[in-house]
Amino acid sequence: MVKNKKQTSSKAASAASDVLRDKRTSKKSKTAAASALAQKSSKKK
Repeated sequence: MVKNKKQTSSKAASAASDVLRDKRTSKKSKTAAASALAQKSSKKK
């Protein structure tokens, strides 16, 4: 099985976080933002 080594950058993750917090954002936008955050590596191991 091959793992996807691509990860969301910190800048993109920050923008995605802003989208999730904005109450005016559409459900589709929030789904895309959540997907981007799910691909961000965590610093905890």
